[in-house]
Amino acid sequence: MEIKIGVQNVPTQLVLESKEEADQIRQKVAQALQSGGLLELTDAKGSITLIPASTIGYVEIAPETKHRVGFGIGS
Repeated sequence: MEIKIGVQNVPTQLVLESKEEADQIRQKVAQALQSGGLLELTDAKGSITLIPASTIGYVEIAPETKHRVGFGIGS
C-alpha cells in the first residue's frame, strides 16, 4: 500500500510504502485520531514512522502502483 500523509504546517507530504492492508492502516489512523496519541506506521523496509495525531491533516491510502515497462502500444 502507498500511504500519503499531510502534516499540518509542513509543505510536503510524507509518502510510505507499507505491506499492511488498507483496513489495518485505516484502523491505526482511526485509533490514533480518537486517542490523540501517535500514529505508528511501519514501511516496507521495516522503518517505523511516528506522527502525532494532532498534526495529521489527511491520510491517503492507495494500492501500490505497478510501473509498466516498454512502450505500451495499444490499450
